[in-house]
Amino acid sequence: MTQFSRRKFLGQSALAAAVAPLAAGSLVSPFARSARAAEPGANAKIRVGLIGAGGMGCGDLDCFFRFPEVECAVICDVDDAMMAKGLEVCAKRERKRPDTVKDFRRVLDRKDVDAVIIATPDHWHALPTVLACQAGKDVYVEKPLATTIDEGRAMLTAAQKHNRVVQMGSQWKSCQHMIDAAEFVKSGKLGKVSMVRAWAWLDWQPEIGRPPDGTPPPGADYDFWLGPAPKRPFNPNRFHYNFRWFWDYAGGLMTDWGVHLINMALMGTNNQPPKSVCSSGGTFVQNDMRETPDSQIALYEFPDYQLVWEHKSGVGVGLNGRSWGVSWSGTEGTILMNDAGWEVVIEKRKANLDPVKHKSSGDPRPAHVRNFLDCMKSRQPPVLNLELGHHVSTVAHLGNIAFRSRRTIVWDPVKERISNHTDADKLVGVKYRKPWHLPYSKRA
Repeated sequence: MTQFSRRKFLGQSALAAAVAPLAAGSLVSPFARSARAAEPGANAKIRVGLIGAGGMGCGDLDCFFRFPEVECAVICDVDDAMMAKGLEVCAKRERKRPDTVKDFRRVLDRKDVDAVIIATPDHWHALPTVLACQAGKDVYVEKPLATTIDEGRAMLTAAQKHNRVVQMGSQWKSCQHMIDAAEFVKSGKLGKVSMVRAWAWLDWQPEIGRPPDGTPPPGADYDFWLGPAPKRPFNPNRFHYNFRWFWDYAGGLMTDWGVHLINMALMGTNNQPPKSVCSSGGTFVQNDMRETPDSQIALYEFPDYQLVWEHKSGVGVGLNGRSWGVSWSGTEGTILMNDAGWEVVIEKRKANLDPVKHKSSGDPRPAHVRNFLDCMKSRQPPVLNLELGHHVSTVAHLGNIAFRSRRTIVWDPVKERISNHTDADKLVGVKYRKPWHLPYSKRA
């Protein structure tokens, strides 16, 4: 992995431009990228920094530890309770206790960090990724890329400009039986595919209630947790885990599960951008304070086919008897796929296919992480590189924009704007709360 010479601290640097000086104690230390030495050999150690030590962050770190060349130099979280969980992962794996910090910029300052794992809430994906690329770090960032399309574009620009390896953590891209199913679709054996579906009916998603605003837990820097998001009173439902049901920080099930499943669906297609999107839904099942819909359907018009996404919380008997999954429907038959495997259901009036079933290939997370680590050494693009990650996340975001604007939106993929509705187009970007600023963004 990249080795750095002694850092030259400059008064005006990429980081200084990204984040204006904060109050005393914020420890802003701007830096510029220094020249890199040779990339590591096959057996070189890879030193990671974990930014965000919640459930996904700890799970990612534990998966990285499956590979002996990985060391963790530092864990960063704004909440001491989450930081402690990250340290527990290191202890369980009998790894050296890493340093701990609350400000992610202190991770990027370090010359003993080769790559960062970013597993923060969605509204904190973009800025750490961009600044990590500027600092010469490779990045494994959880899905979706960010809360908006514009942030995703800024992340892609940063990765390309600074020649970084960046992988989005949607592990199904590395799932062998899903790869096989997608290749079957692309082979033409399924015939002309005109309808693709992806769905998630999740009966384990509980109601979150309506707790009153209150005081942040001890050891948590809530203002830093908010970061670029609007200033709001602390509410436990707008904090750990449940943040995903509020527009300030995430996009609900459309971006939480939808990015995973839309990624699977698009694996069997030619990755064209959608032409138009419409969506409807609401809170029909769960009586609580969430902002994002518990029930939603989005219809995408692609040049050669239609894609239908649907989700529902609180119920689990989904399409084709599966709680969640993906289907491709062609003139010769339909493929049904989820984590249990995939099967071909033939058209009754056709005789060109056999109705076969294929078992699951198992947990894809280690293969996804292994791919990232290998690409750090080879400097080749990872299997879910940022260009693909941005494309998949954009499709999901467009479904939410259509829902929130209550319009059929027309997408211009070249300009990355919604061409038929000004208010909907505003949702392509997001305004950052001062003093936070996102480099390479056109709208943040």
